[in-house]
Amino acid sequence: MEAFILNLLDWLSSLGYLGIALGLMVEVIPSEIVLGYGGYMISRGTIGFAGAVIAGTIGGTAAQLFLYWLGYYGGRPILDRYGRYLLISANHIDLSEQWFRKYGSGVIFSARFIPIVRHGISIPAGIARMPFIKFTLYTVAAIIPWTLFFLYLGFVLGENWTGIKDAARPYIIPAAIAALIGGTFYFLWTKKKKG
Repeated sequence: MEAFILNLLDWLSSLGYLGIALGLMVEVIPSEIVLGYGGYMISRGTIGFAGAVIAGTIGGTAAQLFLYWLGYYGGRPILDRYGRYLLISANHIDLSEQWFRKYGSGVIFSARFIPIVRHGISIPAGIARMPFIKFTLYTVAAIIPWTLFFLYLGFVLGENWTGIKDAARPYIIPAAIAALIGGTFYFLWTKKKKG
């Protein structure tokens, strides 16, 4: 599997910025690995940082928009039937739906930093018919720091970019905790506003 991923990354790197965007759109390889490799490419001078951020933001957003529209037009039945082909399990959808019901639309931003939930949260947003513009704004607002962080980490690691998950671990847990706290405050604030 590792050889397959490296070959795929080599092919994507030959496409430059388009390769980063495609890698994130398809998400056969986790986004942190695609972006980490993008950071490595920046360190080699193959691509520029600004272009990589733009490509990462476009690719990451496009992937989430696809899931949003899938939820919007297909609903839960189509996801139960075909979700496994998109590497989305019923458990991911269940957990994401619980989060969306509990915290409302603000969870679209905060959930992007929480493992497991981050991949499936767009689906219940589509099912709940969350306004498209609001969904897109929250998504982009979360994808930009995620993209910046992993590109930077890949750049710093350089040749050692394959250790990106280990290097990111000390930062991901605090980010997830901060996202949970932020999501809770958002939930309480919106509940108070409604009441």
